[in-house]
Amino acid sequence: MNKIVCLLLCVSLGCSPSAESPSSVAKVNSDNKERPRIALVMKSLANEFFSTMAEAAKTHQASHASEYELVVNGIKDERDIGRQAAIVEEMVASGVQAIVIAPADSKALISVLHRAKKAGVVVVNIDNQLDAKILEEQKIAIPFVGPNNQTGAKKVGDYLATKLKANDAVVILEGLRSSSNAVSRREGFEEAMRAANLKIVDSQSAEWEMSLASNIAASMLREHPETKAILAANDSMALGAMAAAKNSGLASDLLIVGFDNISAVQQAIRDGKILATADQHGDQLAIYGIETALKLLKDPSQKIENVETPVDLITAETLAR
Repeated sequence: MNKIVCLLLCVSLGCSPSAESPSSVAKVNSDNKERPRIALVMKSLANEFFSTMAEAAKTHQASHASEYELVVNGIKDERDIGRQAAIVEEMVASGVQAIVIAPADSKALISVLHRAKKAGVVVVNIDNQLDAKILEEQKIAIPFVGPNNQTGAKKVGDYLATKLKANDAVVILEGLRSSSNAVSRREGFEEAMRAANLKIVDSQSAEWEMSLASNIAASMLREHPETKAILAANDSMALGAMAAAKNSGLASDLLIVGFDNISAVQQAIRDGKILATADQHGDQLAIYGIETALKLLKDPSQKIENVETPVDLITAETLAR
């Protein structure tokens, strides 16, 4: 049987090429029109905040299956900037029409995202804002969809301040210093502490990681035994601080706050082990970004400004409602 006959038989029987993986083949509607493929590129899926975000995005796509396809990606380590950049390149090569990204670094990812835009891919930034100064200098338009992290951190810091006295000592566990949300949260904490006349005796980066936060918090408590509170820039680090407080015999005396409102911290707040956190509604962030991407795909010429999303203070009182 010659090759032409084989090809005709294959077409008539509806054969599909086996060499391509499902993720690299665009699916179509029954009306034979391709749905846009949107890649959601996140930080570590080991972090409950991002795994929750991924599940919410999948649920949204399932209820809008006729509108778009979704490819979900994440890195193992929140600090693995190189791998996240490689994922962006892989998504562009696979032919996605849009990328919604929570960048691991506010500066280092800009160049690869710029290349994605040059390739015709719509890019939407969520969660951690890309460096606005670099974007402006390079004339790159990438809308940001997310909360005001400084405002959220100040809400948490203000609430903590009501439980302390003037001149009490506090320490801060910062996120990755190359990330704008880490900087904004630290600034929000600092603003609240200054307003309440509280002393920040130490501030170090634990790079969003629970185990690293536990070690650093333990060191801080040894060096500054007068510490009354720890302000952690995410809930993973707050849980690390909680472990350090327990191991130091300070669990009942030390006040701890976080940021993200993951379920483990909600329970710790109910149990009185953590005082408060901020809810930036991570389950909705990716959805907001996807909806923004869909708008741009329908009309690429339209200009979409940054979209500020809600951020709320979470305490034992709010959880009891």
